[in-house]
Amino acid sequence: RDHPHLKQNYGVLKMKNQKKIRNVAVGAVVAALYVVLTYLANMLGLASGAIQVRLSEILTVMPIFTPAAIPGLFIGCLIANILTGCALWDVVFGSLATLIGAVGTYLLRKHNLLAVLPPILANAIIVPFVLLFVYSLEGTYWYFFATVGIGEIISCGVFGMILLKALKKHNNFL
Repeated sequence: RDHPHLKQNYGVLKMKNQKKIRNVAVGAVVAALYVVLTYLANMLGLASGAIQVRLSEILTVMPIFTPAAIPGLFIGCLIANILTGCALWDVVFGSLATLIGAVGTYLLRKHNLLAVLPPILANAIIVPFVLLFVYSLEGTYWYFFATVGIGEIISCGVFGMILLKALKKHNNFL
């Protein structure tokens, strides 16, 4: 225990554990925020249907700062979709759209303007199929592509960029 090599290894292990705990905590906070913001949007009638502006999608910029946000966004979307009463296939494919978008944002994290595109595109491409085949809403794929896409542009593109700019000031903390 008093050997210098053992002390050094202990310090490395301690740092790795602290980083793992921090990542889990960050993911949990992102998930909780996603759930709360989706629930709020749902209460306002904005979270589902042909035209949806999910306030929670603002958080899709978080993978720019940390990969720990990716599982947080996925789990948050999964929980939010269950709590707001979405159909099973909506829970599955809506959550997968968010996961795909989060991974894409992380991969494009060095290009802020491009990094908001993956969640916009993933949701605009996937969610219309859910609206057509799960909920049998009246309309065409391209109509839902446009309405979901516009909602995502508002959430991710406009408000997400505002959040990104605000958080960039605290980048070292995140």
